[in-house]
Amino acid sequence: MAFPLLLLLLFLSAPFAAESKLDLDYYRKTCPDFDRTVRDIVTQKQISNPTTAAATLRLFFHDCMVEGCDASVFISPNHVNRHPERDADINLSLPGDAFDVVVRAKTALELTCPGIVSCADILAQTTRDLIIMVGGPFYKVRLGRKDGFISEASRVAGNLPSVGLTMDNIIKIFENKGFTVDEMVALTGGHTIGFSHCKEFADRLFHYSKTTPTDPDIHPKFADALRLTCANYATDRSMAAFNDVMTPGKFDNMYYQNLQRGLGLLKTDNALVKDPRTKPAVDRFAADQKAFFEAFSHAMEKLSVLDIKTGPKGEVRRRCDAFNSIRT
Repeated sequence: MAFPLLLLLLFLSAPFAAESKLDLDYYRKTCPDFDRTVRDIVTQKQISNPTTAAATLRLFFHDCMVEGCDASVFISPNHVNRHPERDADINLSLPGDAFDVVVRAKTALELTCPGIVSCADILAQTTRDLIIMVGGPFYKVRLGRKDGFISEASRVAGNLPSVGLTMDNIIKIFENKGFTVDEMVALTGGHTIGFSHCKEFADRLFHYSKTTPTDPDIHPKFADALRLTCANYATDRSMAAFNDVMTPGKFDNMYYQNLQRGLGLLKTDNALVKDPRTKPAVDRFAADQKAFFEAFSHAMEKLSVLDIKTGPKGEVRRRCDAFNSIRT
C-alpha cells in the first residue's frame, strides 16, 4: 500500500508544487538591490502620476486572471503573434502608466543584474508597493515567477469580469480560479482607487429602462453629478469618474460604505450590495477596515501565485513586451 499512498500524496501536493518554489528572498544573492530599485521607481512614478497605483493594480489583476501571473499581458503584437492578450477588447483600456512603471523597473534592473528578474515578479512587487504608498495594507510577495511563453487575445474571454455580466457569471469566474465569494468581494475592493470611463456605466444614467432613464439605486445627487460629467460620453470617450467619489486617491474601505449609500459607480459594484451572497462581505468590510485589509491581503497573496510558471515553464524576458525568441 506504500506505493499508492505515495502517489496520493504527490497528487494532493501537485497544485502547490510551483508555488512552493517561490521565496521571499529569491533575489537576495542574484539581485540584492531588487527591493530598493523597485521601491525607488514606484515612488518616483506614483508622485509624478498619482493614478499609477490604481492602474497597476488593474494590470496585475488582468494579467493573473489570464494564463496566471506571468506578464503575458505585456506582449506586443508582431508578425507571428498578431493578437496578444493586450489586444483583447477588455484590455484595450489598460492604462499606460501601469506598463510604464514596470518597464522602468525592468530597465533599471537589467543594468544591475541582467537576465535575472522576471517581468512577472516586477509586476507583483510594484503592485504591492504602490498599494502601500496609497494607504493600503502590506502583504508578502513571494518571488521566483518566470515570464510566460503564451499571450493570445483569444484566451482572454471568460476569464475576466466585465460590467455586463451577472453576479452568477462573476462568481463563477472567480470560483473557477479557486476564489471564494468573500475573496472576490475583497479583491473588488481595489475599486477604492482609480476611475472608470463613462461608457462603462452610462446605461445606468441614461438608458436604465424605457420608463426610468436613471437607475433608482443611484443616489439622486450622485446621479445628477454623473450625468453632468458624462453628458458627452458618446463623443468623448475619455470622460471618466472616480470609482470611489469620497476618497478616490486613498486605499481604504470607503468603497464599501459608498455601495451602501447608493454611490456605487458600476452596475457590478451595485450588484455586490444587492446580492445576498455578496452583501454580508460588503457590510462587514464597510464596518471594519481592518477586516477588509486582512481579507484583501490574503486574496492578493493567493492571486499572486495563480498559475505561475517556474523553471523551464517560463523564461526571464530581456524586454517585457517581447518573448526572447519568436514563438510559432
